[in-house]
Amino acid sequence: MTGERFAAVDHWIARHLIPDDPVLEAVLKSARTNGLPAIDVSPLLGAFLALVAHLIKARRILEIGTLAGYSAIWMARALPQDGHLVTIEVNPRTADVARANFARADVVKRIDLRVGAALDVLPTLVDEGHAFDMAFIDADKANNASYADWAATLVRPGGVVIIDNVVRDGRILDEATDDPDIVGTRSLYAAMRMDGRFESTALQTVGVKGWDGLLIARRR
Repeated sequence: MTGERFAAVDHWIARHLIPDDPVLEAVLKSARTNGLPAIDVSPLLGAFLALVAHLIKARRILEIGTLAGYSAIWMARALPQDGHLVTIEVNPRTADVARANFARADVVKRIDLRVGAALDVLPTLVDEGHAFDMAFIDADKANNASYADWAATLVRPGGVVIIDNVVRDGRILDEATDDPDIVGTRSLYAAMRMDGRFESTALQTVGVKGWDGLLIARRR
């Protein structure tokens, strides 16, 4: 199958299962208008994240990597009225785009956007006594193992951690690469294999984002 076929199937499934949402469409449009890369999660993945949040009855969610706020909005909508999502974005200009989108989606009261390098921000969440039911990691891949380590500290036992982009067109098989995204992803697998705080698996995906995958872990 070709990439075009994968994308066509994704669009077909989305048309059948996901209602039209002008707000979310406007969020994606704002990302392109502001020159942000087209690396937002797909609508089907957004719906998946929201469904997981519902299934585990999440009240507090951590996201590493905000971009234009598309995935954060999906998850924030799945929270109860008193639920809370902390999302971390390294780029102040990108964070401004996300803030506008949170206002557009009327989820400002449920979202706490922190601006800064995630590895600087995450320790402050420990100091503040945060405990999360779910974490979604979708940031720079070179630091994925470190982000997962922090998630093990911040997510409660029984909580869920989901990490995006863990197949990367199959390039995780390349042991000789010096690409930091691939090296970081391979390091993530090595870390998760040895980390007794998690039970985990990974699923390959195809669709509008090409050939990639998710790592899904339960905090023991």
